[in-house]
Amino acid sequence: MITHWNDMTTSLQIFNTIKKFFIEIGELSYFAGRFFKEVFTKPFEFKELLRQCYNMGNRSLLLVSITGFILGLVFTLQSRPTLMEFGAESWMPSMVSISIIREIGPVIIALICAGKISSGIGAELGSMRVTEQIDAMEVSGTNPFKFLVVTRIMAATLMIPLLIIYGDAIALFGSSLIENLKGDVSFQLYFNKVFDAIKFSDIIPATIKSIFFGFAIGLVGSFKGYNCTNGTVGVGEASNSAVVYTSLLLFVIDFIAVFISDIFFEI
Repeated sequence: MITHWNDMTTSLQIFNTIKKFFIEIGELSYFAGRFFKEVFTKPFEFKELLRQCYNMGNRSLLLVSITGFILGLVFTLQSRPTLMEFGAESWMPSMVSISIIREIGPVIIALICAGKISSGIGAELGSMRVTEQIDAMEVSGTNPFKFLVVTRIMAATLMIPLLIIYGDAIALFGSSLIENLKGDVSFQLYFNKVFDAIKFSDIIPATIKSIFFGFAIGLVGSFKGYNCTNGTVGVGEASNSAVVYTSLLLFVIDFIAVFISDIFFEI
């Protein structure tokens, strides 16, 4: 009898978890639909959009620089011995550049930005929600969704691709530095081989999916913060869940992007 009761309790918990998950997916979809509705209606908050772009880009620049540089160093150091066994050191610039631009750079830098930007948006909007600042904006006749949410999602959508491109360049510089020190390859020769190897079919899919990465980072962070509850405890939960949900969503978007690009660009 006790075992049967425990099985029923476990099944009920699983059902409630799945139900909660699909409810949250529906709420997030409605939130995204509201964003697309508001983004094309006046008034347009250009000043706030520029301020958010500056904050997201400026505050993430150092972190992206360090991440990209170390990524290039480590990837080259780990790959070089294997290529040397086959006498294929000359393939290093091509292999590193294609790997970083296609996949490693966008995903790693987007995950870093998810931890930095998405959690920041969730904590900021969550704090405004629990301190009733958003409610005060609604009472005063201001559209808080337009001012707070739309600007942050647009800023993340615009800035994440730029940060990814910058991070890729820094990663390639780190890789070229290792090749210059260990393989006596000049920077000019290294980047000549890089640009010979890279095609538009490498750059276009990576750029398009980085735009979706930015949108996901801004959307989930804003959704969690804007709908924050349970006071100050809820602010921490919103910030933490924003990072977790965004990271999972990035992997899903990456899989879909790779699948589609494999069809259209024959990668």
